[in-house]
Amino acid sequence: MTTNEIVVVGGGVSGLTTGVVLLEAGLPVRLVAEEIPGRTSLAAGAMWGPYLVEPWAKVRQWSLTSLDVFRRLAEDGSTGVRMVSGVEAARHPVETPPWSELLPEFRDADSSELPDGFVGGHRFAVPLVDMPVYLDYLRRRFIALGGEIEQRSVRSFDEFANASAVVNCSGTGAAALAGDAELRPIRGQHVVVENPGITEFFSEDTGLSPDLVCFYPHGDTVVLGGSAIDGEGDLSDDPGTAKEIVERCAAIEPRFADARVVEHRVGARPTRSEVRVEADRRQDDVLVIHNYGHGGAGVTLSWGCAEEVARLLSTELPPSAD
Repeated sequence: MTTNEIVVVGGGVSGLTTGVVLLEAGLPVRLVAEEIPGRTSLAAGAMWGPYLVEPWAKVRQWSLTSLDVFRRLAEDGSTGVRMVSGVEAARHPVETPPWSELLPEFRDADSSELPDGFVGGHRFAVPLVDMPVYLDYLRRRFIALGGEIEQRSVRSFDEFANASAVVNCSGTGAAALAGDAELRPIRGQHVVVENPGITEFFSEDTGLSPDLVCFYPHGDTVVLGGSAIDGEGDLSDDPGTAKEIVERCAAIEPRFADARVVEHRVGARPTRSEVRVEADRRQDDVLVIHNYGHGGAGVTLSWGCAEEVARLLSTELPPSAD
């Protein structure tokens, strides 16, 4: 016999957001994960931006849905979300990204707004998310809606044979749980420092380089980034990488050179050629809705993908007998 319960596997931003959306749709939800909140989500910068994720037609809608939600959340100071202006710049000529159409204030940056050595860039305002604060907000919202949390490791979807459906938000864990050989980790590291007076974000368009340059102010602290080591999932701190991150950011903003380091954050971005949000029926007829493979855009896609999961469940599940 199945229950009416929906089990969400994964305690990162995708799992918690999906749980909130399903609870608000009137479904009973139990969230199961070893880490709540997930370490990779805690390590995120995190700035809205649909970077390096496909397919664009779906990513566009998911990103727009999330953008609308984040704009509303930014009106509440307790959520950890704020609308922040800044510049994305490059040392080479850059094209206008396709997602610029979603931002009404997006424009080319003036030369006076670019650091020395940069030849092009854009200025825009987007949601900036203080992840420890935001993930705590999502967790509290999930519990207030009646959601249940079970903190433990999950080795197989067989553990939930009595659930009405399982939603797979397990991030890099989906490689084993879903048997997805295409999924791979991309290691990312950030350094959090005391804020020396930064109010705007900065991001360099470094293409596919593993060495990123960005900084995101969150009140008293600034998150400095970063790195993108393809195929590496080790989550231990790398002092050498941290030193290089601070040096790259200080070359743009010299005040970072003497800023006190508060903490180091490391995560593994779950990456594949396309984000996977789809329904799957197992041999035991258990419905699994996959929601993973967001790469470095997990926050950006979180609300849109959660809404997609809710739509898939409404289509795939039989009507309740209640």
